[in-house]
Amino acid sequence: MRIVFSQINTVVPHENSLAVQRCDVCVDGQRIAHVGTCPPDFAPDKTIHGAGKLLIPGLVNAHNHAAMTLLRHRADDVLFMPWLFDNIQPMEARLQSGDIYWGTMLAACEMLRTGTTCFADMYFELDEIAQAVTESGMRAQLSRGLISANRHKLDVATDEIKRLRSERITFALAPHAPYTCEPDFVAQIAAQAKALDVPIHTHLGESRDEITQLREKYNMTPFEYMHAAGLLELPVLAAHCVHMTESDMQLAARHGMSIVTNPVSNLKLGNGIAPLKQMLEHGINIALGTDGAASNNSQNMLRELGYLCLLHKGVNEDAAFMSAAQGLQIATQGGSKALDLYSQIGSIEAGKLADLTMLNCDGVHWTPQSNPLAALCYGAQGSDVELTVVHGEILLEHGQLTKIDEERVRYEAQNIAERLWQA
Repeated sequence: MRIVFSQINTVVPHENSLAVQRCDVCVDGQRIAHVGTCPPDFAPDKTIHGAGKLLIPGLVNAHNHAAMTLLRHRADDVLFMPWLFDNIQPMEARLQSGDIYWGTMLAACEMLRTGTTCFADMYFELDEIAQAVTESGMRAQLSRGLISANRHKLDVATDEIKRLRSERITFALAPHAPYTCEPDFVAQIAAQAKALDVPIHTHLGESRDEITQLREKYNMTPFEYMHAAGLLELPVLAAHCVHMTESDMQLAARHGMSIVTNPVSNLKLGNGIAPLKQMLEHGINIALGTDGAASNNSQNMLRELGYLCLLHKGVNEDAAFMSAAQGLQIATQGGSKALDLYSQIGSIEAGKLADLTMLNCDGVHWTPQSNPLAALCYGAQGSDVELTVVHGEILLEHGQLTKIDEERVRYEAQNIAERLWQA
């Protein structure tokens, strides 16, 4: 399909930052064909008039456990380790065949409705997750969470990677965390990732308990632990990284790691605030993620974006730090770089894949309209998203999902959740 966004306020790259430009954006099939003035010979199948709208790159949720939407609102106001081991894992043990598909579909509904076009997921039963991604039309990097207690699952993960690759789905291997993976198992995962030519997705430095455990048992930080096992020789996407030493940051920068910050999840679980300013000073690529809905309660990246900017202004006592433009770069370009997709997505440029989000700016909270980037970051709501496009395909239009039966998804998810709660 050929689509023209006619004379629309568009967020485009500008001198290592972002700017808003009123222009035409032409989509030809899967890719962006023109940004500027639509050529007179470009005949669109669909024209979307841009008055009162804002077009941004699709948001990239770089760390998620999408199917945990099924566990939303069931383990709130609980410390991290009891939250995980005493509440979440017992419910996950009761999941049945098909549950993860419906949980992922529920997350896809929410992500598409709030402007996310691509996500990085770590969970299990990747056949079900891949089915949901394919049917929803989204883009994703998938990985099976691996722990030492179930080492044989590495063979399962290898088989899933070989079978399930597709145009919109890439893969990683995912040693869950230092406190669930023994050193020899981490080394085994690293060797297999190298053989498969896939990156790593893991949790690092999320809680004080993790830091204490690693220090007492190995006299190492989580970063040193993974480095000693050979993991950092590969491309690594590390979630959270709330607790880092100066040497950890140097290690991350030297090995070209990408770090995904999850401000809402880290706040809600009482784990702290990641030192993003210091990370950026070390030249580390930063991405943004929601984490799973069991620890965030939301899959809304616009909400996450607002927290990202406000939180780091406050903790650094610096109103100029983490500007709206910088925050949006992290939520788009930072995520695409972390998933090794920057040449394809993350910015609105001719030749890139058409992963786009359009917001309606007519609401009272957008008025008066003077600084669209500031309005997006500090005041936009998920419900402002009017159109979501992935790979040139419209997946949300006028607030209606085009490929997902949302009523069916909500019905199935509610029934599954009630079964999990009652057990």
